[in-house]
Amino acid sequence: MNSTSTHFVPPRRVGIYEPLHQMGMWGDSFKSNITNGNMNTPSHIIIPNNQKLDNNLSEDTSHGTAGTPHMFDQEASTSRNPDKIQRRLAQNREAARKSRLRKKAYVQQLETSRLKLIQLEQELDRARQQGFYVGNGIDTNPLGFSETMNPGIAAFEMEYGHWVEEQNRQICELRTVLHGHVNDIELRMLVENAMKHYFELFKMKSTAAKADVFFVMSGMWKTSAERFFIWIGGFRPSDLLKVLLPHFDVLTDQQILDVCSLRQSCQQAEDALTQGMEKLQHTLADCVAAGQLGEGSYIPQVNSAMERLEALVSFVNQADHLRHETLQQMYRILTMRQAARGLLALGEYFQRLRALSSSWATRHREPT
Repeated sequence: MNSTSTHFVPPRRVGIYEPLHQMGMWGDSFKSNITNGNMNTPSHIIIPNNQKLDNNLSEDTSHGTAGTPHMFDQEASTSRNPDKIQRRLAQNREAARKSRLRKKAYVQQLETSRLKLIQLEQELDRARQQGFYVGNGIDTNPLGFSETMNPGIAAFEMEYGHWVEEQNRQICELRTVLHGHVNDIELRMLVENAMKHYFELFKMKSTAAKADVFFVMSGMWKTSAERFFIWIGGFRPSDLLKVLLPHFDVLTDQQILDVCSLRQSCQQAEDALTQGMEKLQHTLADCVAAGQLGEGSYIPQVNSAMERLEALVSFVNQADHLRHETLQQMYRILTMRQAARGLLALGEYFQRLRALSSSWATRHREPT
């Protein structure tokens, strides 16, 4: 069936890319020559006390036992070599920087552990919900297990669990970077990785829709709070823009115009897809309702409806394409730091919905 195509108003592209010198042992070895075994030294060759002390130090130094002159010579060399002082200061600053990074990594590890715990609770909640639906389905055996388990959907659920875990890790990275100081190159890499992560989800959903389009459209792979806002298997782009706008930095007049134009285009495309879905629902209802009363055979009606259900996969792909283009357009409109803030706000929004689902499920288990 034909669906209304979406044309985005191309927004204005905003520029977004932008030797330690080792001192040797000093001193020479001096030896006193005593000739003829005469132990009485004449008075004219008696060495003064100071000179004798220097001679002893020189002999000790030659045997590697005196370190004080070497230390004094190093200090004197350091005072005469400001570059060496600067290098030591730079080493101290680097050590302090690494210490701060280790502290941040530890805090990030704690946050990741907390998110994994929340994710585990969500997976348990989702498993309970799926067990309820499978146990009450009409295609179950007497033990309550499904006889028609779809391997494509099972693979999608496993991949989606890994996808959520990776998203939580990226959210931690974005949060750390935005609260610290990072160059534009590193920030750009984080933003592009987060964008590619969402695009990977759209590919996963497209494959899963071919296996069971009803599963994807109903949002059974999401938590209960997320399903409350479901629209053709995902989020509604225009509503999401309303959620993200308050979290951006100050936008320029041109950026505001581009965002408003994008939201209007999203609403038009959403209306077209919604109308197409309603028309398909009416067509399917007519197909299923056709036939004579009491004839007992539903094969013709089911076959006719099956042919029209192929259009549902197209609707899921078109809706994800709209989400894909909305993210791309926002990436082009915003600066790199604004895009990072938007992706962080988007990720935290979904995290809050998952936490809400977990809290709601826990509430039902509490005694009244």
